[in-house]
Amino acid sequence: MFRLTTLKKVFLIVAVAALGLVAVLPTSNVYAAGASDEGTPGDGASGRGLRTAFLERAWAREQKRYERLGHFFERADGIVEKVQARIDALAEKGFDVSGLQEALDEFKASLDAARAVYAGGETIISSHAGFDENGKVTDATQAAQTVRELGDVLRETRQTLGNPLRALREAIRAFREANRPPAAEGTQP
Repeated sequence: MFRLTTLKKVFLIVAVAALGLVAVLPTSNVYAAGASDEGTPGDGASGRGLRTAFLERAWAREQKRYERLGHFFERADGIVEKVQARIDALAEKGFDVSGLQEALDEFKASLDAARAVYAGGETIISSHAGFDENGKVTDATQAAQTVRELGDVLRETRQTLGNPLRALREAIRAFREANRPPAAEGTQP
């Protein structure tokens, strides 16, 4: 579920590098203010700066990721119940399901731990330090910290779920391979 193909990894690296260049390189000419010019540089909507726009997009993106992860948690119990029911049915038929059951138990434990980590993100989103109610930056330093903290919560949640989920998938794959019915003569496997 969380694996990236090589092409996606390359695209992600190129996109991050491009965003880094956009953040570093100026997008317009800079002129010194004359003695008669009034106001401060950066006044107005067009002068809000790349960092502010970047933070607003990053905040919206992290909130969407948080929401998607919440949808996964909503469905997870049902998925676990279906897998458990299937394991029980296979056990009744006489199959050795010990590897599957162990992997599922490990995944259920990691699911509970990941939910605890995920819950910390709700506080970050509700306080939205550095952002107003509409997701606009009010304090760039606080906003950057808020985006970083929510990203850390998401990353830790994914890491908590990652290995047990991979192990469950591998156990299912190994079970299918070990219990594949023999191919009939004259047919392709």
